Amino acid sequence: MADDDIILADLSDEELVQQMHDDLYDGLKEEIEEGTNILLERGWAPYDILTQALVEGMRIVGVDFRDGILFVPEVLLSANAMKAGMFILRPLLAATGAPKQGKMVIGTVKGDIHDIGKNLVGMMMEGAGFDVVDLGINNPVENYLEAIEREQPDILGMSALLTTTMPYMKVVIDTMKEKGLRDDYVVLVGGAPLNEEFGKAVGADAYCRDAAVAVETAKEFMKRKHNMLAGA
Repeated sequence: MADDDIILADLSDEELVQQMHDDLYDGLKEEIEEGTNILLERGWAPYDILTQALVEGMRIVGVDFRDGILFVPEVLLSANAMKAGMFILRPLLAATGAPKQGKMVIGTVKGDIHDIGKNLVGMMMEGAGFDVVDLGINNPVENYLEAIEREQPDILGMSALLTTTMPYMKVVIDTMKEKGLRDDYVVLVGGAPLNEEFGKAVGADAYCRDAAVAVETAKEFMKRKHNMLAGA
């Protein structure tokens, strides 16, 4: 059945949410905008649309990306569609004070101008309910430190695609240690040439193989943080 034949407004809530999962999977931006608006008109809370339609849809995309069924160009289309839905929901979520998972500052390290992976992580994290502050590319240590001070995030994410820029992650982490800041933040690193050993060697909390893993890892760390605070 072609998408043109489906009139979103005629679907029940449940069918519409399922359809939005499919539309996200296919990267259909306008359909996601329309679906989001229809659910809002039907009185859905912005947070419920975010979690049930968008985040759940992106979770399915993330799983297939992790398993090699979907590839970066397709996931970027999905993430873009997700972004269109988020654009509608963000002001409404802010107004209703919807629960947030946490906050992340993310950026590609100095000397590196690759940003597809980083953008993907940022979008997926946002989709999972995190506030994401994206510093862009080619970030010297000062940028990270300023952002940490300004944003007070829970998580710092660094990415690199070049083997020559990977070691700069250690510079950032070592500087955080010198300033006594390291223990206050979860540091996640990622990028094609990195691996688990490298993440440990530079002193990161975790190496994330891809965007789906980054989201799972971030959620896990936030859960631990909340448990520790609860037990304190």
